[in-house]
Amino acid sequence: MSILITNIKELLQVRETNVTIVKGEDMKILPMLKNAYVFIEHDTIVEYGSMDDCNGMEADEVIDATGKIVLPTWCDSHTHIVYAGDRTQEFADRINGLSYEDIANRGGGILNSAETLQNTSEDDLYNQASKRLTEVIKLGTGAIEIKSGYGLTIEAELKMLRVIKRLKHNFPISIKPTLLAAHALPKAFKDNKTGFIDLVVNEMIPAAAKDNLADYIDVFCEKGYFNLEDTERVLKAGIEHGMTPKIHVNQFNAFGGVALGVKYNALSVDHLEELNSVDITALQQSNTIAVALPSCSYFLSIPYTPGRAIIDAGLPLALATDYNPGSTPSGNMNFVVSTACIKMKLTPEEAINAATINGAYAMGISNLYGSICRGKKANLIITKKLPNYYHLPYAFGDNAIETVIINGEKI
Repeated sequence: MSILITNIKELLQVRETNVTIVKGEDMKILPMLKNAYVFIEHDTIVEYGSMDDCNGMEADEVIDATGKIVLPTWCDSHTHIVYAGDRTQEFADRINGLSYEDIANRGGGILNSAETLQNTSEDDLYNQASKRLTEVIKLGTGAIEIKSGYGLTIEAELKMLRVIKRLKHNFPISIKPTLLAAHALPKAFKDNKTGFIDLVVNEMIPAAAKDNLADYIDVFCEKGYFNLEDTERVLKAGIEHGMTPKIHVNQFNAFGGVALGVKYNALSVDHLEELNSVDITALQQSNTIAVALPSCSYFLSIPYTPGRAIIDAGLPLALATDYNPGSTPSGNMNFVVSTACIKMKLTPEEAINAATINGAYAMGISNLYGSICRGKKANLIITKKLPNYYHLPYAFGDNAIETVIINGEKI
């Protein structure tokens, strides 16, 4: 099967060479061709260029993109899309004055989701997650990371990872699984955090590794959850079992978690709503990418990640949704890109780079995803007719997407 997309008004994120990450000042540059074409064969981008060079090309299907923008699909590197039920009552509680921490301290939050998930069958959990995944693909997501962490028992965490594996098998997009067993302290270990970390390190991680269920290991490194010592134990155990570190860090407090992530060569450090000069310095001496989750800040009314400071320090930044039932019940990357521009003061170019090529880097897949490059996967968004690509973050409430192509096939 071959597809030829013609008369493209603006073709975004075109790269002659296979760039896998953009940093600092380079994030302000979004390479673009006007009046362009893209030729796809099977699941691969074979050629692209000016319409002046398109004469005589033939394909099984020709798509006329007159007046439309074409860009790579979004790469969402941080989600919790496998969960059961919802937390709408907590949403109302926060409106009535309770904080996220207040809700967690009275047994809500992650523990609420864990109890629901533990009592949900694997098939039901899969069906719920499938609906969410289908929706985010329609919204332009072409690669996604999915975490466990709402199980908090060996059986339930493995159940989540098996569901992620089924999604990976049954859906066309790239899915990267992450073990986030150290997400919260279960009720059964309320007064025995060391015992729970022992369980994670000695049983959960080896069990997940035995069945090859997780590429990454993650920890919620935060006051009231897991401290630096806990985080280090979990990361070391994950590494010993072939899992690459990623960390939830600096969501509410900055106390050394970023430097710890860098020490263990974490692929990404995620959240960073709180950030200081020591954290910036640590990142400058690493290959670790910062990941901002602006729709989480929007939903919880907490500070936004200082993306401007991160980029101005010469660092790379990625954007992701944090799709989960408690703090971000949305997987809409279009809203994330808009919010990054409006609230984090990123330029449209920086936000699109952060949500495509750098998002792919934060999943370890930017060699094949995240840009329009010969030989990369044919994962593309074709918009409706738009004035220009600035309209994508500008019209934050619109659905500007007309067609999504995944692995060379229209969805």
